[in-house]
Amino acid sequence: MFDKFKEEKGGEMMEERIDENTNESVTVEASPSTESTIGIGELMGKRAKLEEAIDYVGLMIKNLKDKRTMLEKDIEEESVDIKNLKEKLQKVSEYIDEENRGIQELADKRSKVENEADEVGIIINNLRDKLANIDTIVGEEGNRVKQIKESRNNLES
Repeated sequence: MFDKFKEEKGGEMMEERIDENTNESVTVEASPSTESTIGIGELMGKRAKLEEAIDYVGLMIKNLKDKRTMLEKDIEEESVDIKNLKEKLQKVSEYIDEENRGIQELADKRSKVENEADEVGIIINNLRDKLANIDTIVGEEGNRVKQIKESRNNLES
């Protein structure tokens, strides 16, 4: 991260900076350190480098904040999209439940109709048997009446 500060040949300090407007790397010559007995020039040079490093770190922090803000925005958009999808899926689920209830109601109605049809079939069979018994009785009585008529005819003749 701090390797942007390099010492070039000839003992002069060179500083590599990133231009905030263009985000391009720019090499700048640091102010020449003046020799003094207590080294104030070096100390001033180090201070300048530290200020530049702090500016660079500040720029990195700003970039990170911008990226975080973009991520928060993206996450919020995804959250809204997911909530919308969830609502749509809940509506589909409600529709399916409603259709299943309707199908069950139809199945119950069909079952009742089948039971009624079976009851009607039983009634028809019972009535048929009764009619068959009545037909048998009528047939037997008709035969008796015929026999009586024949026996009368035979007696009269």
